[in-house]
Amino acid sequence: MFRRRKMVAALATCCLAFLFSLSVAGAQSLDELAASAKTEGTIVSVGMPDDWANWGALWKVITAKYGLTHSDTDLSSAEMVAKFDAERNNATTDIAEPSLEFARVAVKKGLSLPYKPTNWDKLPEWARDPNGGWEIIYTGTISFLIRKDIKNPPKSFADLLNGDYKVSIGEVGKSAQANGGVLAAAVALGGSEENLQPALDLFGKLAEQKRLLAVNPSTALMEKGEVDVGIVWDFAALGWRDIAGKDKWDVVIPSDGSVTNGYTVIINPYGKHPNAAKLARDFALSDEGQALFAAGYVRPIRFQQLNLPPETLAKMLPEEQYAKARVINFDLWSAAVKQLSSQWQESVGAKM
Repeated sequence: MFRRRKMVAALATCCLAFLFSLSVAGAQSLDELAASAKTEGTIVSVGMPDDWANWGALWKVITAKYGLTHSDTDLSSAEMVAKFDAERNNATTDIAEPSLEFARVAVKKGLSLPYKPTNWDKLPEWARDPNGGWEIIYTGTISFLIRKDIKNPPKSFADLLNGDYKVSIGEVGKSAQANGGVLAAAVALGGSEENLQPALDLFGKLAEQKRLLAVNPSTALMEKGEVDVGIVWDFAALGWRDIAGKDKWDVVIPSDGSVTNGYTVIINPYGKHPNAAKLARDFALSDEGQALFAAGYVRPIRFQQLNLPPETLAKMLPEEQYAKARVINFDLWSAAVKQLSSQWQESVGAKM
C-alpha cells in the first residue's frame, strides 16, 4: 500500500511538472499565442494604468488587436509582488510592471513566468533576466518637478536646503520612485547604494523644517500649492508638466547627480490568462510598443534602435541634463533597500 501511494504521488508530481512546463513554454508563435489569448478573452494587470507611461495607448492597441478586455489596479512595485504571492492559490491578476529591484524579488520567489519576447536578443544583457523572468521595457531617471512661481527653484539636491518651499518624496520603502529619490540624493551628495547617510541627513533636515511631505507627488497636490517640488521619475514629471503647461511647471535632472532605474514586465505564473499576458509583454518590446512609450515621455529600452518622430523627441529633456545620472547598481541596491524603511523612519520619519 505504501509503495502504491508513493507511485501515485510520483505520478501526480510528474503531471504537475508537465503542466507547468507547458505553461512556461506556451505557444511557439505569435499567431498561436493570439489564438489562445482570444479564447482567454481578457487580461488583468496591476501597476499598469492608462495614465502611467502611456499604457493607455498600449492597452488600446493590444485589446483591439487581440480581441481582449482589460482592467488594472494601480499598485506600488512592492504591492504587485505581494499580491502575486498572496494569491498563489487563486490568482486574480496576470501581469505586472514592477521596477527592476522588485522584479528580481519576484523571480527569487518563483513569482514570474519565464518568457522571452520578440526582440529579446536586441536588449543589453543588464536589461534582461537570463532565464526570461523579466526584461526592462523603459527607464526612468529621478528628476525635480518644480512650480515656477516659487523663489530659488532648486537645480540640485544641495539646493533643496536653500528654499522655503514644500518638497514631496513619496512613500519611502514602498515606492520604487521614492526609494530611487533617496538613492539619487545620496549619489548626488557623495554617497552610494552602500552609503545612504547623505540623503538621510538631507531629508532629515527638511523634515525638521516641516518642509518634507511623505506622500506621493501628484498633479492635484501641486495644483493646490500643497507641494512645490516633487521628486519623481523624469517621464512622470514631463507628462505632468505638459498637462499643466510649461509656463507653470519646470522639470530638471538634479545637476549634482541622479540615478536611472528600469521598469519591467513580469507574468504571474499562477495567472488565468498567461497567453494574453505573453502577448502584452511581447508588444511592449515591439517597435510600435516602444514608440508608444516614448510618446508617453518615457525613454524606451530600445531607444537607440528606434526612428522616433521629431515631435516625440521634443518631449524629452536634453541629453546634457543626464550627464551625472548613472544606472543603479542593483546587486548592491537590493540589499540596501531591505534596510531603507527602518533607516528612513529613524532618521527622517521620526522628525516629521
